[in-house]
Amino acid sequence: MEDNNKSEDKGLSSYWKKRKEKKEAENKKAKSWLREWLDAIVFAFIAAAILRAFLFGSYKIPTPSMEKTLMTGDMLIVSNITYGPRTPMGVCVPFLQGWCLPGVQLPWTRLPGHRDVERNDIFVFNVPWEVKPISQKTNYIKRAVAIPGDTISIRDKVLYIDGEPEVDHEGVQQHYVIKMANRVRLSNAKMESVGGELIGYTNQDTYIVNMTDDVAAEVSGWSEIDTMYMNVTPEGSTERGYVQSEGSFSRAFSNPDQMPKTVVPFEGQKIQLTDENWFVYRDIIERYERNELRRENGQIFINGEQTNTYTIKQNYYFAMGDNRDNSQDSRFWGFVPKDHVIGKAVIVWFSIDGMVPKFERMFTLID
Repeated sequence: MEDNNKSEDKGLSSYWKKRKEKKEAENKKAKSWLREWLDAIVFAFIAAAILRAFLFGSYKIPTPSMEKTLMTGDMLIVSNITYGPRTPMGVCVPFLQGWCLPGVQLPWTRLPGHRDVERNDIFVFNVPWEVKPISQKTNYIKRAVAIPGDTISIRDKVLYIDGEPEVDHEGVQQHYVIKMANRVRLSNAKMESVGGELIGYTNQDTYIVNMTDDVAAEVSGWSEIDTMYMNVTPEGSTERGYVQSEGSFSRAFSNPDQMPKTVVPFEGQKIQLTDENWFVYRDIIERYERNELRRENGQIFINGEQTNTYTIKQNYYFAMGDNRDNSQDSRFWGFVPKDHVIGKAVIVWFSIDGMVPKFERMFTLID
């Protein structure tokens, strides 16, 4: 009897031991499965962050400043390797613009790229005028209409590069004034059908329309139109609510339709500073190249030393939106420093208008 009890106890003990071992094995297997998934997720996240930082990034067009070339809602692939990727400038959360540890600045460099920014490239950059660490500034996208060393000017809205009118771009549009004959109303539906946009009117028979040169050429032949001309702010006038603050770029160029000849700054350029031009270069000297600049009694001091010359330390670009009268760009806030350049826009991979996908724009190459 006693032997039978011992045998039963031994059997129960063996049963519970096996059950415990089985449960431990199952738990170990579950933990192993979970660990594998977590490892895979972490690896994918790190790999995506590296790809985004050093190879390709993404950008969504938030405003109409590049229409008709790029449309609001377009989602772009941006090549970081074209101009050379920047190594991380701060400790930031990948994929979340601006989520960075405050006050942390890492030493950084730009790795070799395929080439420099070329004239008329559509490129993404950190907007210069924001007072933040470079990588935390808002991303902008514009066309690099002028590169280091180019002499630019604007006369009656026409951009000149080294004395020659800029090459026409199919998507560039500007405001025109249209005066109708015999008080006929301008048809908004008819204007939209040819690609124009009715902005407003100045009186009963005079309208402001945003359109490309090709559309303007077609519209000019309409019989109901009396006169049509580009809406240009005359030289000497100020447009769009400019505030001419002391030392600002806009103090020198307060009219985006008229701009005197100016050389786009380049690395190694030695500039002469005068009472007439020092404020053009103030942001470059102070903010982008980190010097102390002040002007007293008609004299200019850089880092405490009186001087009338300065040598530019990096290249700069002049950027403009293709939707010329609906774009805040270099005409307003000045040049784009090379260290603010992120990458070249290469393709529209998806596009959406509100909640409606625009499939016809998918996989459109950006010229």
